[in-house]
Amino acid sequence: MSHIGTPPCDNGRVLSDAPAVPCSVASRRWTLVAAVLGSSLAFVDGTVVNVALPAIQRELNAAVSDAQWVMEAYALTLAALLLVGGALGDRYGRRLIFVIGVSLFAIASFTCALSGSALQLIAARAVQGIGAALLIPGSLALVSSAYPLAERGAAIGTWSAFSGITTAIGPVVGGYLVEHYSWKWAFLVNLPVSCVLLIICLTKVPESRNRENQSPVDLRGALLAIVALGGIVFALIDAPSGWFSAAVLIAGAAGVIALVLFFWVEAHQDSPMLPLRLFRERNFAGANLLTFLLYAALGGSLFFLPLDLIQVQGYGATAAGAVFMPFIVIMFVLSRWAGRLVDVFGSKLPLVVGPVVASVGFGMFAWPTINPNYWVTFFPAICVLGLGMSVTIAPLTTTVMNSVGTDLAGTASGVNNAMSRVAGLLAIAVFGVVLTHQFDNALATALAHSGVAPATVVSILAERQKLAGIVIPAQVSSQDTLVLRRVIGLSFVSGFRWVMTISSALALLSAISAWFLIDGKGDTVGSPAPQR
Repeated sequence: MSHIGTPPCDNGRVLSDAPAVPCSVASRRWTLVAAVLGSSLAFVDGTVVNVALPAIQRELNAAVSDAQWVMEAYALTLAALLLVGGALGDRYGRRLIFVIGVSLFAIASFTCALSGSALQLIAARAVQGIGAALLIPGSLALVSSAYPLAERGAAIGTWSAFSGITTAIGPVVGGYLVEHYSWKWAFLVNLPVSCVLLIICLTKVPESRNRENQSPVDLRGALLAIVALGGIVFALIDAPSGWFSAAVLIAGAAGVIALVLFFWVEAHQDSPMLPLRLFRERNFAGANLLTFLLYAALGGSLFFLPLDLIQVQGYGATAAGAVFMPFIVIMFVLSRWAGRLVDVFGSKLPLVVGPVVASVGFGMFAWPTINPNYWVTFFPAICVLGLGMSVTIAPLTTTVMNSVGTDLAGTASGVNNAMSRVAGLLAIAVFGVVLTHQFDNALATALAHSGVAPATVVSILAERQKLAGIVIPAQVSSQDTLVLRRVIGLSFVSGFRWVMTISSALALLSAISAWFLIDGKGDTVGSPAPQR
């Protein structure tokens, strides 16, 4: 999961100054309902699937690299196509593209539930990410097109409130379904919501498009982005099996070459999906660097938290899902207060203080060992992290939106949104390398001094790619099983501590980037954006 709850600048399209299409009050309300349901599908899916990963890994006999790809395949297509999804809606019809996205998401969710192997599930997740890339920007664009400018603030408040509620209860409900029924319900739960959503869209939601903007959609840039991110992520995930293997070298080289070509293409075409000129604005560049560093820490570390909670600490899927609830509740309760911080202090101070507090929260996750007291370890850590992110997100959104002219507000918000998702995508792969390396070293050392039979040691090491999901052979004695469980758990905790320490350092670096790059002048909510 790239992030818990809504990503930064997710409301940029709603706050644009585009005129609304003529429609009745009832149509506006149904459009808002559709936007909430559509956003909830994507937001909840990320957290629910994360909680379901240990069960998926166990039932499909999958390695941790397979579990990474279950998340990465979705995140990859979503991050690469998010900006294209918004452009397609503006050009061909926002409701049309939104409906296509919801339909694709539903079909892919059903296919995920039917998957009998990790490879089938990964392929279905990639398709699900394509659907999400069409429905996420479309849901907010529909609200922007249905509500006049004077009413959009209230609309986004309603959207944020209900999205926060669904995001809070989603992991708990999903965890309950996984724990008491099957991981397949993490995907099947999307189907009834999608059906209701499609009926509302086709009968109640008005169509709209940007008739003035007929520039071509940057499909070439999107394809290069997929190849670049896919190649780099594949190389990182597969690297623990051999840094100099042919697959790793070819994938890494292809990814780097595609990344260079992507930036060249974006710099030399009239309608790029990533307008590089936006980064000439210091506040915009600084805000996106902060986003990349902080959301790399958030997405990368929280991917491994449910694995630690369920496979090492012994939590059920429901309890593991509930662990995230304080984070979401804190962000929901403090959202209005955090929005006022920019008016009082400007954006620079909150964008320094917030990541520093988040850095402390990440560091606190490195403290617990096996079977700690939740209330003195994980609970304070998730609360401190939630406080840090609450202080950061509203000023970050304001800085991004006010660093460009109003005509580019939607583009700027989309770029920042995509930046947060790319950060999480890459961080899951990088952190996987770190955790796997530390786990392997700790496991080999601990097993050498465990007193367990050499044949058992060999069988355990043969499954080390599963990390804490290693299955201990049934013929092993109960005493040795207890020893091996503790050895495996402590080895995972050793790697998990490295992940959280790096996350803490990244959050601290994001605060430093804000200190040096963001000037905080003229960026209060009520100030006019510079025209370019």
